Amino acid sequence: MTTRPLLRRRGRDAEDRRPLRRLFTVGAVLVALLALAAIVLGGMALSGLSASRAVLLDRVSPALDAAQGLSVALLDQETGVRGYSLTNRPEFVTPYDTGRAAEAASLTELRELVDRQALDADVDAVAAAAQRWREGYADPAVAAVANGTPAPDAVQGRVLFDQVRTRADLLQRDLTVRQAEARAAVASAAAFVQFAAVGVAGVLVLVLVTVGLALSRTVLRPVSDLAAQVRAVVNGDAQQQVRVDGPREIVELGADVEAMRVHILADVDRLEEANRRLEEQGRELERSNRDLEQFAYVASHDLQEPLRKVSSFCQLLQRRYGGQLDDRADQYIEFAVDGAQRMQRLINDLLSFSRVGRTTEGFVPVPLGEVAASAAAGLETTRAELDGEVVVGDLPTVSGDPQLLRQLFANLIGNGLKFHREGVAPVVHVSGEERDGVVEVTVRDNGIGIDPDYQDKVFVIFQRLHARDVYAGTGIGLSLAKKIAEFHGGGIRIVQGDGPGATLTVSFPAAPDPTRTDDAPLEESLHDHA
Repeated sequence: MTTRPLLRRRGRDAEDRRPLRRLFTVGAVLVALLALAAIVLGGMALSGLSASRAVLLDRVSPALDAAQGLSVALLDQETGVRGYSLTNRPEFVTPYDTGRAAEAASLTELRELVDRQALDADVDAVAAAAQRWREGYADPAVAAVANGTPAPDAVQGRVLFDQVRTRADLLQRDLTVRQAEARAAVASAAAFVQFAAVGVAGVLVLVLVTVGLALSRTVLRPVSDLAAQVRAVVNGDAQQQVRVDGPREIVELGADVEAMRVHILADVDRLEEANRRLEEQGRELERSNRDLEQFAYVASHDLQEPLRKVSSFCQLLQRRYGGQLDDRADQYIEFAVDGAQRMQRLINDLLSFSRVGRTTEGFVPVPLGEVAASAAAGLETTRAELDGEVVVGDLPTVSGDPQLLRQLFANLIGNGLKFHREGVAPVVHVSGEERDGVVEVTVRDNGIGIDPDYQDKVFVIFQRLHARDVYAGTGIGLSLAKKIAEFHGGGIRIVQGDGPGATLTVSFPAAPDPTRTDDAPLEESLHDHA
């Protein structure tokens, strides 16, 4: 099963989909345009409100105040002229003069403030009527009083001033109307601002709702569907095909998940096939073990029985007819006895080698010091013949099979005694220590040593570095020791020392601590020492 067709189909499906980047770009442009329109609309509304407020506060209301000031200035003039005419007192002339100055200032301010032609006409009418009143009555009356001549007709003066008053009232009325219009414009602008604010808020809510619905439809819903399908696959429904609809990126993600699902299924199929082969190999191994057990039985009974007869009769011939035949016959009999004995030792060693790892008993705590001392005691005859020495130090306790461990020490100590230098009494030291959860036992001798070029070869079964007539043996000792060490979860290696002889180090896991729950550091230490 391959994912290439899925990838090609993913490319075709993805090309037919709109990418999220394009959708987000279009959405961002629309939101930007709406935001710009909202800003423009709000700016226009605020600008209209500001303009209306400026007209009301900066022009109309000050113009109305100026009109009222103009009326006051005209009344001051009329009061001053009338009082001067009646009392002939000069202080009444002062209000007349100040009123004229105030009138001129008010007229100037009004002409600057009014913003309509009708109001300009009203201002001009007031100014013209005031000028006629002064020329027709006020100025002549003041001059007549000052010169002592008869004053002009007071009735005519009242008529002229009534015209002035009428024009001033008309100006104030028109300005009041203009003020009402300005206030209405301000109110209209404020209402437009409120309308614009409500409109912008409504558009914003609409945009948010639209964006939320669009995201839910184009992104959240496809992602949720994809997540549900992935959870279904994770929960065990690995045969369900993962298909998702939506933008290009989500479709591509779904295709990647589908390709991963197909790849995992392919891996599962391969694992199932590997497990099937392992089960077949396991059954084959069980059959091989049964054949091996049958071989061990045959070797221990059917083969050894005739071998014992051959050996027994050869030895009987050697004892009964030794010296009665010629030398060649004695040599043949000796060859036959030696061959039978070596064959029996070889069969026994092979049986020992094949039995390692097939024990059905559980491991027990084994004090290595006692096992090593027992193995050394079994080699006491050999040690005495060679006038050698075996020194067993304090050794830790490990978990294992006592008989196999005794055989391991017997082989290592026996090699130390056997491979001695000519004329030098063999000395074998056995020592050990526990460090970082690993027990290391060192067996060191002063014999001929092991060439570094053959350090791996010596652990291969039936491999010998010396001729049989020089050092006896079957070539199984160290390979058997290695198998026993590995069966106990450890290993064996040769350590090069400074002096003569060979040094072998055997590593074992330390006896388990009942309070220990984490075995990872122990396993790491064993791998480091193996």
